[in-house]
Amino acid sequence: MHEIPPVAPPPPRSPRQPTIEDWLAIPEEKRAELINGRIVVQGMPGPVHGRTQGAIIALVRGAYDRRPGGGDRPGGWWISMEVDMELAGLGCRPDVLGWRRDKHPTLPEPDRRGIVTAGPDWICEVLSPTTAHIDMGDKRLGYHRAGVAHYWIADPHNGTLAVLRWTAEGYLIELVAGRGDRVRAAPFDAVEIEIDGLFGDIIAEGAPAVGGEAAG
Repeated sequence: MHEIPPVAPPPPRSPRQPTIEDWLAIPEEKRAELINGRIVVQGMPGPVHGRTQGAIIALVRGAYDRRPGGGDRPGGWWISMEVDMELAGLGCRPDVLGWRRDKHPTLPEPDRRGIVTAGPDWICEVLSPTTAHIDMGDKRLGYHRAGVAHYWIADPHNGTLAVLRWTAEGYLIELVAGRGDRVRAAPFDAVEIEIDGLFGDIIAEGAPAVGGEAAG
């Protein structure tokens, strides 16, 4: 009589990773993003985050969000903020972003799902303590995969701006500027940027303690 060997139990199933469709089904007020196969829920932007985001878009939009021109208003860009996008598998909502008009004659529009898939030429993320590791880690890698040529990382709590440029090996840090600096930062290097103007008097008034915001 031959023994029947025990049947090995089937390997446990890996949990199904959420998809772009799953991300789109989340109510907008949840402020979620799909980052490397997981849903990341952000908090509502705090005043420091919102103030910095507003300063950046005002600075860039004033000089560049127009047809190509000259002088201190060179134009040539479409500038927007918090656009729902699908980029190289990411479901994301960059803080501030822009497309070159010579590559996109018209402003990119959402598809039938309500998201934009035209890769931007520039993205800026404003760091918050709870999500800084995502902006500097998984999002940075995802934006590189998507071919985003220029990536800025604004850190209002430390008063710094990091400017990264796409290379085949990964993003190259072109400059890191802090309070008191005046710089020309690609791709908007036709106009000098005063770093104090990006962060206002946040430090003078007292920046919130680490963990005081939960925005992305």
